[in-house]
Amino acid sequence: MPGTVSHSQAGFFSRTLRDSASWVRTADILAVCLALSLPWSTSLVAIFAVVFLLTLIPAFDAAMFVRSLKRPASYTPLAIVALAVIGMLWASDIPWPSRLQGLGPVAKLLFIPFLIYQVERSGRGMWIAAAFVLSCCAILAASWYLHFAGYTWSLWLGVPVKNYIAQSQEFTFCIFVLLGAIILLMRKGYTVLSYWLAALAVVFAANLVFVVSSRTALLCAPFLVALFAFKHFGRTGILMTLLVACVAGIVAWTVSPELRNRVTYGFAELKTYEEKNLPTSTGLRLVYWKKSIKFIEGAPLIGSGTGSTKTLFDRDAVGKTGASAEVIGNPHNQTLNFAVQWGLLGVVALYAMWIAHFRLFVSADGLAAWIGLVAVVENFVTSVFNSHLSDFTEGWLYVLAIGVAGGMVFRGNQKPAGWSLR
Repeated sequence: MPGTVSHSQAGFFSRTLRDSASWVRTADILAVCLALSLPWSTSLVAIFAVVFLLTLIPAFDAAMFVRSLKRPASYTPLAIVALAVIGMLWASDIPWPSRLQGLGPVAKLLFIPFLIYQVERSGRGMWIAAAFVLSCCAILAASWYLHFAGYTWSLWLGVPVKNYIAQSQEFTFCIFVLLGAIILLMRKGYTVLSYWLAALAVVFAANLVFVVSSRTALLCAPFLVALFAFKHFGRTGILMTLLVACVAGIVAWTVSPELRNRVTYGFAELKTYEEKNLPTSTGLRLVYWKKSIKFIEGAPLIGSGTGSTKTLFDRDAVGKTGASAEVIGNPHNQTLNFAVQWGLLGVVALYAMWIAHFRLFVSADGLAAWIGLVAVVENFVTSVFNSHLSDFTEGWLYVLAIGVAGGMVFRGNQKPAGWSLR
């Protein structure tokens, strides 16, 4: 009868639900969906992340997961989350809603060991990496369209969704991932495809130069260029790469008013803040840093507790005017962000994670290791001027890249077969 399920169909669904391989594949598909949605949405990322965790349960290999947790790349993120949970207890004069809100920015780190575990057993990490780059390509196309059309529905021309800082981080990451893929393809003899990817990397870079870019992305680029040269070429190659990068930078500076404005405007902001105490972007960072250091001095070892930052800024702003009266829940520096809440203990946990991930990828070869290395260095450098690990898009980019790259490095899947959609 129509609308009924036959015995054969019921048997198929039953076998599928009991099939571990189907659940593993489903988890990979959800991770792909998460990667696709990250450049566009925040709510979709949260939804796919939760459903991803749920799909791990039916085919969960506890023994394999426990072995994975014994690695520094997996347990150091968990240590940070545990510290944040415990840190709510000594935030005694902070309202509980603020404590719970302070837990949110680091909770995403829980997904790193689960992503590492999933990718290590499935070997489909390149599905996820390719999905993110393809999604960024769609953002890239929309950005160029809005730029030439002179139309925007956000505060920034050429930024279709979110903000220019997140977009710049994503585009910078894609550029250097593509450079790593180009090296791999050229060594494998896929010359034509490597040329297409090189052209795509140039289009990404041109967007940063001519459309919109953040100062933190511009600051990070030289470090990533030096890392690329060090990782992929010999001494002569390093010098040639740095020379080409310098020439390209000079040309970009000469022909791009947007690039010159982004850099020089920072000095103008600083002068305005110093002379008039107005809340400019550059001046506010100095205010946030000075206040954060004062808060840290009051509780240097274990900090003021999870979620305490905004409350401390609120109290300090009473009776003040201009830039000094501005309130923030994020001091725009990742080290200070952790130190205010968890003191020296938090800073040690943060740097232990960064070092563990850097050591994992710098000692390995292949595209997956390069992806992870780019993610660590980009996050570390840009976190000098922003709390990017705690921010949503930039933090999830780190989680996704480390989880995928870490899983593939541990699996040892650095062969061309790792590109296949199996």
